[in-house]
Amino acid sequence: MRVFVTGAGGHIASAVIPELLRAGHEVVGLARSDDSAAAVTALGAGVRRGDLADLDGLRAAARDADAVVHLAFDHAAMAAGDMAGAAATDLEVTRAFGEVLAGTGKTLVGIGMGRGDGNERIESAVNANPRSATRELLGELAGQGVRTVVVGIPPVVHSVRDRSGFLPILIRIARATGVSGYAGDGGNRWSGVHTLDLARLYRLALEKAPAGAELHAVADEGVTVREIAEVIGGRLGVPVERVPQERVAGHFGFFGALISMDVPVNGARTRESLGWEPVEVGLIGDLEEGHYFKSE
Repeated sequence: MRVFVTGAGGHIASAVIPELLRAGHEVVGLARSDDSAAAVTALGAGVRRGDLADLDGLRAAARDADAVVHLAFDHAAMAAGDMAGAAATDLEVTRAFGEVLAGTGKTLVGIGMGRGDGNERIESAVNANPRSATRELLGELAGQGVRTVVVGIPPVVHSVRDRSGFLPILIRIARATGVSGYAGDGGNRWSGVHTLDLARLYRLALEKAPAGAELHAVADEGVTVREIAEVIGGRLGVPVERVPQERVAGHFGFFGALISMDVPVNGARTRESLGWEPVEVGLIGDLEEGHYFKSE
């Protein structure tokens, strides 16, 4: 397949693109800067310059491809506290792809959030996330002649490639404050997956998943935030402490809205349906290896 990948200069794409190329696919990656273009070229993929604001360019790229793997997201807006704005941009981009792919049977792989498999609390948390609108749109496009696949990405995607995800953020906060903190009793759980395992799932999704599939890219179903904080505190030599609710926003900044999230998701159904089996080191093991704590 000729595959157009957005967010091609990012963390997840750095593993997805080589995985697709090794499988014999032709890949063209969206790059918004010279540095991003150089990174995509170094991976062996073609480059299409542009960004998420260039909807006409994105439509043209999708029209020229057999499949679109949409990985890009406005993380800068999210970090600035405008999650709703970032999600709205993502929705518009997905809608633009849908406009040109409708009726073609071509593939659109988008990012979603894993459903709770009947757990009302998790379903409620997922539906409250502004990005849920994109997941709903992908479901609609599946009925309009687009082979849509939603890959539910867990909160923690970890590996040596991870420079801006949940773990690096918590480490930076711990270094800045001198405390490796958690909210509440720290018993809330985050799911996780290694970047390389995730890349393999993307390839399987592209090649094998049925139209309308929703996949859970989960290796670790639920690791408590306190466990994570304890490893960070031990590595940095700082105390591990509960941050009182009234100080959560000040201590964690924009991340305060995420630190209490409790959304363990099971990936068993995805493993069974696609034959996907995570083989890389788990979340805590990867954190304990130490690469996250090397001086930046």
